[in-house]
Amino acid sequence: MASTPADHRLRKHADYQRVYREGRKHFSPSISYFYALRTADSPVPNGPRVGLTAGKVLGNAVERNRIKRRMRDIIRRRVSIVAANVDIVLHPRKSVLTIEFAKLEGEVSRIFTNIQAAMQKAGNANQFATTEQSAPQSNKSRVAS
Repeated sequence: MASTPADHRLRKHADYQRVYREGRKHFSPSISYFYALRTADSPVPNGPRVGLTAGKVLGNAVERNRIKRRMRDIIRRRVSIVAANVDIVLHPRKSVLTIEFAKLEGEVSRIFTNIQAAMQKAGNANQFATTEQSAPQSNKSRVAS
């Protein structure tokens, strides 16, 4: 059984904490998730990294491991939707244990699509802000002349 490639996994506690600190909590029907853009000087490879949590509130070890197996399989299949350099932390709810696999896969796909759209929008907003900041300065210099 192939696991998620090492470069697509969020492993360090500090990385999880950074995502919680810099990101915002978002919700879908059976998953809560956080995401945060990585800086350009980050030493990790380009592309998304995904972390998964499964606390004791989700059930005993057998149930938690089943949830993680299902989620890892879907993440492995769908992580290519996200092209941005972003770290994502997924918090599944207990319903993930019983939901149909196809529905769960669709939900994770929607989450990844929303994250990719938000990253593209943020990229466009940053370009617009940079253009907007430079434009008034050039207008002021023309007015002052």
